[in-house]
Amino acid sequence: MPRQDEIAVKPSVRAPRWRHVGPGLVVAATGVGAGDLVATLIAGDRFAYSLLWAAVAGCLVKIALAEAVGRWHLATGHTIFDGWTRLGRWTSLYFAPYIVIWGFVYGATAMSATALPLAALVPAVPLEAWAMIAGVTGLLFVWFNRYAVFEAAMALLVGVMFVTVVTLAVLLTPSLPATLAGLVPVLPDGSTFYTLGLIGGVGGTITMASYGYWMHAKGWRDASWMRVMRWDNGTAYAITGIFVVAMLVVGAELLHDSQVALTAGDRGLIDLAGVLEARFGHGVAVLFLVGFFAAAFSSILGVWHGVSLLFADFVDHVRGRPGASLAARATSPAFRAYLLWLTFPPMLLLTLGRPFQLVLVYGALGALFMPFLATTLIWLLNSRHTPPEWRNGWTSNIGLTIAAVLFIVVSGSELIGLLR
Repeated sequence: MPRQDEIAVKPSVRAPRWRHVGPGLVVAATGVGAGDLVATLIAGDRFAYSLLWAAVAGCLVKIALAEAVGRWHLATGHTIFDGWTRLGRWTSLYFAPYIVIWGFVYGATAMSATALPLAALVPAVPLEAWAMIAGVTGLLFVWFNRYAVFEAAMALLVGVMFVTVVTLAVLLTPSLPATLAGLVPVLPDGSTFYTLGLIGGVGGTITMASYGYWMHAKGWRDASWMRVMRWDNGTAYAITGIFVVAMLVVGAELLHDSQVALTAGDRGLIDLAGVLEARFGHGVAVLFLVGFFAAAFSSILGVWHGVSLLFADFVDHVRGRPGASLAARATSPAFRAYLLWLTFPPMLLLTLGRPFQLVLVYGALGALFMPFLATTLIWLLNSRHTPPEWRNGWTSNIGLTIAAVLFIVVSGSELIGLLR
């Protein structure tokens, strides 16, 4: 983490530059996991290009949400958890069990997803061993490295996953008229669930709340960085949008009408590697597995870093020390305790399976987080807690309201599915 005395004196005019793209790329990449890739592939497989518009709409929703998180941090100088605390103790009563249970289950999920392509590339090492190696590697990397190194590693992983998937999409030579037709909003029969998943799922996790911490680590600490933040956020999600569209192209061109059924969950990407090998050869399959690894491991690094910072902020508020610096939080016992919590206890789930009751609670709490984030941002950014010049305008209120309604519908659907 950069120390206060390492931050250069900032110019009075902050014009966006390509070198500024960083925190937005980190938050976007962290949110796109293996499960999101499978969901996008299956949508392309079942409905070809008909839901392309939903993937684009999903990126626009995430831009509005991340911009609101960034604007709160820069306009007020407070973290997102400072804002939640101002809304009342009920926010902590929800957040405390959520972050503990979420970290336990997500740790196992992220390690397993990262292990799948590694086990396919080097089958001599058991899947569980690869999962543990991935988790410990993420722990050590985040424990000892500063933000600049972390951001550079994330950019490298994003580059690998982006080039891999876009190359595959180009190899499949998609039909341009069919692709453009997919930008017209339609809902084919049986597509409602997949449409909601594409709009609400890709790139939407708790790590969106970490955006402000990563901006602060970058040195963006006041409203003079607002234009830069918006450039960073928009550029990052545009890159993510191209990536998601490329995955939809792969599903539409490679799987649609091919009678190939992907396995549910992250293992569906291993099925895709087999299809690619049969059509293009071993080299392309290996290339895809490397990209699959980059997408999964970027989520490990992003969550291990960003959510641990969020947890450290939560602990500081519980202990009555909300003004602690980011550098102090990044080396605090709470930060490192959550890193350990994400890494070692979830290894039990890798060998014992996932208890049904735990998965039920995890799913219920997780389904509520994105509606929680969207609605609290609407509340905070229209309140006296935000300087008048940076409060929501009508476009921001419309965008965040659409996001809130969307996530409430998606969470309702997920909760109904859990109860069934």
